[in-house]
Amino acid sequence: MTITTAVSRKPKIGMISLGCGKNLVDAEVMLGSVLQRGMEITSRAEDADVLVINTCAFIDSAKEESIEAILEAHQQRALNKRPDQKLIVSGCMSQRFAKELHNELPEVDAFIGLDQVSQLGQIVEKLLSKRPTLNAQRPMPKSDSWALGVGRSAFDVSSEHDEADLAFADTRPTYIPDYDTPRFRLTPAHSAYVKIAEGCNHPCSFCVIPQMRGKHRSRKPESVLAEIRALVGEGVREINLISQDTTYYGMDLWDGKAGPRQPVDSTRGPTLVSLLREIQKIEGEFWVRLLYTHPAHWSDELIETIAECEKVARYIDIPLQHIDESMLGRMRRETSRAHIEDLIHKLRAGIPGVTLRTTFIVGFPGETEAEFETLLDFIRRSRFERLGIFKYSQEEGSRAARMPGQVPSKIKNSRYRAAMAMQQSIAHDLACNKIGSELKLLVDQPHIARSEGDAPDVDARVVLSEAAPVGEFIRRTVTGSRGYDLLA
Repeated sequence: MTITTAVSRKPKIGMISLGCGKNLVDAEVMLGSVLQRGMEITSRAEDADVLVINTCAFIDSAKEESIEAILEAHQQRALNKRPDQKLIVSGCMSQRFAKELHNELPEVDAFIGLDQVSQLGQIVEKLLSKRPTLNAQRPMPKSDSWALGVGRSAFDVSSEHDEADLAFADTRPTYIPDYDTPRFRLTPAHSAYVKIAEGCNHPCSFCVIPQMRGKHRSRKPESVLAEIRALVGEGVREINLISQDTTYYGMDLWDGKAGPRQPVDSTRGPTLVSLLREIQKIEGEFWVRLLYTHPAHWSDELIETIAECEKVARYIDIPLQHIDESMLGRMRRETSRAHIEDLIHKLRAGIPGVTLRTTFIVGFPGETEAEFETLLDFIRRSRFERLGIFKYSQEEGSRAARMPGQVPSKIKNSRYRAAMAMQQSIAHDLACNKIGSELKLLVDQPHIARSEGDAPDVDARVVLSEAAPVGEFIRRTVTGSRGYDLLA
């Protein structure tokens, strides 16, 4: 069998994107740059001339999933007799561990950093113009021996270029997309993510996102609004606003510096409040959802704005991570228990019918049984409509990774099960209370929809007894519940 080494037709590019919605936007920008260079996009990995794995490195399980996806892609190109297929790794793991992965994964033809997402098309052209490589024809690595410096990427031509290509490994990203940045959306036609800012300024001791994604940097309001107008004009019915810290939006653009605990204050410059007010003026039927809000930046002004703007979903995603005062201090969360409890009261009193979604971490270094019981009691009393639990992940490079009192996995698992069991009971009660009520729903599939209180991919669904048109709003009466899902 003869294997051609040059692609005479338009190259086909495939994408496997892992992780959060923020990562998905990066994948969409990368594919937009590919289309701009006259290439084709394929959803079939085996048909791709270049396959991109867009990785996540938020916690250990995400890194493991990313590594498995890379090795699986390499194995599949051998099984599919595609040794000429190029493999590119992008995303957070590539940004954070570029130099290590460059040595440990010779199967990969190129690594690109977060500042290079809009340049994928050019990188692919450069990669395909290089001489054929044997990297793709190496046997699959063994689990006990693959990890130590066994080769060089096909993207490199010399040690000098090696350093140049991986320069992003030593720098924090500064890139952020604009409204006219080419994108190829990977979400359903009726739902889209809009990244309003990138990076983070918070010093949370368990997290390395600021090291991976750089300092907080907001897009200009006019850029965000132009993108949303275009999406609504295309028929999008759900706009999900995302960033690492959505409530801090715009405050880095103020003339006077805004501190890490600064509440939203529209008198000082652009804010999430002023952005939401402008979004409310956009014509069309849609709702806009806030994801990833930090408790330190809420204000009465923001709560009033959400209550008054009918296009803003009554849905607040507010990761709290813990409630015990000592734990909040060790986590460097910049909020107190009193602030959190007061804020939850204000949100529920100020936004009637609001759905609160939060996440907590169990097994953080030094977490005692008493501190965990404090968290359980808080969950029991607060009755969050949506709640997720993370088992603490010891992230290399974080402050918490060096802390004494690392909690054994067995205890983490036990605490995770206890917290989730409690939340399952609460969710069941809340779902039963919905029976008989009428909800406005957005239809994802003929028999599957979501309410205002359900974000895509992470929350519950509403199972429809009668089919409805995909991408449209409908109203249905809740007739029952099944697990976390409602029936209507």
